[in-house]
Amino acid sequence: MAGPAHDLVVVGAGHAGCEAALAAARMGARVLLVTLDLEAIARMSCNPALGGLGKGQLVREVDALGGAMGLLGDATGIHFRRLNQRKGAAVRATRVQSDRERYASGMAARVAAAPGIELRAGEATAVQVRAGRLRAVTLADGAQVPCRAAVLTTGTFLGGVLHTGLESRPGGRDGEAGADALSACLRSLGFELGRLKTGTPCRLHRDSIDFHRLARQPGDDPPPRLSSWSRWPDGAPPLRQVSCHLTYTNPHTHEIIRSGLDRSPLYAGVIQGTGPRYCPSVEDKVVRFPDRDRHQIFLEPEGLDTPSVYPNGISTSLPVDLQRELVHSIEGLERARLIRPGYAVEYDFVQPTQLEPTLQLRGLPGLYLAGQINGTSGYEEAAGQGLLAGINAALALRGDEPLVLGRDRAFLAVMVDDLVTRGTAEPYRMFTSRAEYRLLLREDNATDRLTPLGRELGLIDDEQWARHCRAREAREGLRERLANTRARRGPELERALDQAGSSLEYAGATAAELLRRPELSLALLEQAGLLGELPAELGPMDREQVEVEIKYDGYIQRQRREAARLSKLEHRRIPAAFDYAAAPGLRNEVREKLQRVRPRTLGQAGRIPGVTPAAVAILEVMLRQR
Repeated sequence: MAGPAHDLVVVGAGHAGCEAALAAARMGARVLLVTLDLEAIARMSCNPALGGLGKGQLVREVDALGGAMGLLGDATGIHFRRLNQRKGAAVRATRVQSDRERYASGMAARVAAAPGIELRAGEATAVQVRAGRLRAVTLADGAQVPCRAAVLTTGTFLGGVLHTGLESRPGGRDGEAGADALSACLRSLGFELGRLKTGTPCRLHRDSIDFHRLARQPGDDPPPRLSSWSRWPDGAPPLRQVSCHLTYTNPHTHEIIRSGLDRSPLYAGVIQGTGPRYCPSVEDKVVRFPDRDRHQIFLEPEGLDTPSVYPNGISTSLPVDLQRELVHSIEGLERARLIRPGYAVEYDFVQPTQLEPTLQLRGLPGLYLAGQINGTSGYEEAAGQGLLAGINAALALRGDEPLVLGRDRAFLAVMVDDLVTRGTAEPYRMFTSRAEYRLLLREDNATDRLTPLGRELGLIDDEQWARHCRAREAREGLRERLANTRARRGPELERALDQAGSSLEYAGATAAELLRRPELSLALLEQAGLLGELPAELGPMDREQVEVEIKYDGYIQRQRREAARLSKLEHRRIPAAFDYAAAPGLRNEVREKLQRVRPRTLGQAGRIPGVTPAAVAILEVMLRQR
């Protein structure tokens, strides 16, 4: 009997769905990508930017595993910046302002052209389960799509409700319908769902803003890149670059907001879902921080062919008249015209402690979740989950072992482990502070950490692999040159050292020894003629990687030793059918948490809130006895 026409059904074509479909198809799966609106693929619903602190690392890791987000971000970027450049290597990150229409159309074209992917407009209303496994996905038109696996990437559409003032209407995004039936199906299967909230600001017309009165923020020159694979023949981005601008709220703005709190759905009790603490609405900022007399607003152009400007910092669900009034109270925006009002969106999510680390729902083989359905927020978090879910679905279809990365291997692993182990009560966002080994998980070394794995999985093609190998050899050559080049006194070197506030101190010091000094840099040693001409394969990230590894070598080795010590617990597997009720000495609260999360390893068990080291020791003894 012939099998189903599609191995995998991906529901939703946002950032998670596109990466899931592309990854699974590259690994040989036949994929059907079902989405509500074929014209809204990979739409940037919130701000038109990719990357940033913690998020830039995610994009680089998705890129290192063959994902598309970084490449599309570079191809459509109109403003490139490296954040925290003067701070420690562990917290530096790239942020790219993209042309939102070009990004969406570019991703749609990439998905449509990918071998093994079929696109279909439709709403998934249910999943069909027989004999304890996923068997099909049901669409709103009644069609049953047989499949061996599915990835649900529903974004904010699952039970979505939009709020502007005290007016509410169904929808997952402005002008687009929500999806309610799938929530009921998941509940009927016994899964716990919760309610979250996010929001977006109004959009302003560019020609109505007085930019001359605002602080201008140009992009970096030369611009950084999100992707290791981007090709810029002349070293410049393909699109014209634009500046962003800064302005601020003021006490008058705050008074306007306070006067309308009784008409705010957030404070009138209309919204029940929990919003993000790290990115509150402007009304929430005013209430929570009454001593602050101003809050920053970052004006971001949404593209080259649109007058729309995104005022990052004033996300709101206040009534439209109050939105207009508060905007007009801000310097430079006194005559600004609203293209579209801001709104809040409330939606269902599945508590992620019900997931395996593969992102498969526990107890339902074949069904994977990725993106905001897992309680996360942000394009980058969604893309990373989509990639991992697509990879693991494809591996399961082939009968291969799943991919579960350790927390010392990737920010992607930190995110997934946080979700499945601790769960979330608010939209989860990645921060560098969430990673205990963040000095090992830098943007600059993402390809070394993950591209060989991507090659093994079939996600990195021959050309990419050849480029990676050439860059890796060039980095190794630079390390050897730094270790073997000895500094000799000369006017050029002495002048460069003096300008940096340093000196040679003794003849014969190696370039690597000089580079370990905090006041010296690889660029300065190059300018001083100490290293000669370096290979063209050494890009900015390659140079940064070598420099960081030399400067921070002691700290890096310490984190590696710590990771190796803790990995012993990560390798102690707990059987899926382990009976926690039979474990002597465990408190009932600890038993309940272990039963709910069902950790795969002793290491994961120890990261569950409330599970003490003593409880982990009891589990370890029981595992030895078994």
